[in-house]
Amino acid sequence: MRVAVIGTGYVGLVSGACLADLGHTVVCVDVVPEKIEKLKNGIMPIFEPGLEELVERNVKAGRLAFSTSYNEAIPGAEVISMAIGTPSAADGSADMTAFFAAADMVARSLSGYAVIANKSTVPVGTAERVAELVRAVYRGEFDVISNPEFLREGHAVYDFLHPARVVIGSDSKRATDVMIHLYGYLDCPKITMDRRSAELTKYAANAFLATKISFINEIAHLADAVGADVEDVAKGIGSDPRIGKEFLRPGLGWGGSCFPKDVRAMLHLGDRHGHPLPVTRSAYDMNRLTRTRVIDRLERELTSLKGKLVALLGLAFKGNTDDTRESAAIDLLNALLERGATVRAYDPVARLAPSDLNGHELHHASDPYAAAIGAHAVIVATDWEEFRALDLARLSSVMADKVLFDARNLMNPDSVRSSGFRYFGVGRGRSS
Repeated sequence: MRVAVIGTGYVGLVSGACLADLGHTVVCVDVVPEKIEKLKNGIMPIFEPGLEELVERNVKAGRLAFSTSYNEAIPGAEVISMAIGTPSAADGSADMTAFFAAADMVARSLSGYAVIANKSTVPVGTAERVAELVRAVYRGEFDVISNPEFLREGHAVYDFLHPARVVIGSDSKRATDVMIHLYGYLDCPKITMDRRSAELTKYAANAFLATKISFINEIAHLADAVGADVEDVAKGIGSDPRIGKEFLRPGLGWGGSCFPKDVRAMLHLGDRHGHPLPVTRSAYDMNRLTRTRVIDRLERELTSLKGKLVALLGLAFKGNTDDTRESAAIDLLNALLERGATVRAYDPVARLAPSDLNGHELHHASDPYAAAIGAHAVIVATDWEEFRALDLARLSSVMADKVLFDARNLMNPDSVRSSGFRYFGVGRGRSS
């Protein structure tokens, strides 16, 4: 099939490359010429394991191309996948400006029947709105459907090629058949429903997973207070098939480009329709509180953060990505700086823009041990695998004080303490 993918962010670029790998002919479109030029030269705009090799293989095979031109990509395409960013607006709703502008450009480039598939996370009713926009410009046949993505950054290529399910929200049998054919080689359930239900499904899924993470972090803080170990508690409750072990990792909560904005958008949706969502609201509030409590606890241990040097290991919101959007590590960083600490940071791939620092200065280090020289405390803020294998003796030898706050619970507390550290985890009251 011929496919046009609009947008080359995490969702669009991964989707386009994976669809090409399934045998389709794909053109990825972006309005930023510099990004397209880099992609044509094999330079990835994001870090995602396996993506660079996937793009290279399919470009060489002639199945994947990149363009800034809608008129080049849209005519003749059977499926047009809309993967445009929908960031948070000031009121928490999804900012649809760029998405609707792209839909208008698609409409002006159509030359025959196509399925316009909304891949981005969008408010309920967006498919209907896009259909209205297209119909105002284009008089031919088309369908607009909802096809939400369920990709995890750091695992996005695997998730696309080995999905738990594909959701197709459609009011047209013709469009549904096209989408089932598009995903025909994927061995998973293809769940069909109406468009509004599919749009809400994506928000509901993210809100539920965010709530599950917030819940285990709430239990973690209680575990610290009563002297229990939340890791054991998570195993105990996660073994119940009604609960499941996934998303019961205590730590710094959720961040990145999806959960925060999608939870805010869902809260806004509920308020707009006169149906407040107290469970989802509590999950959002708990996520913010989780980060504050880490800094409060470290400040108590050091008596004061003013004048202290803290080594921050990790800047990305999670391991295996360079994405720092709404990263808990950056919240910790700014809180430390605001309380008078000096911070030296290290991350394997992520870098910060000046706008992330609220006018403060950050010292970057070349490795974890350089970050820790003269430090009074180390905070493990991102779950990079390399932080599990730190040389604790080497780390301890360069520090001014021996406090290690394992905010992702990556390490064995006894091993850390035997290396001379005062160990703190999240919810590990018996071993801290």
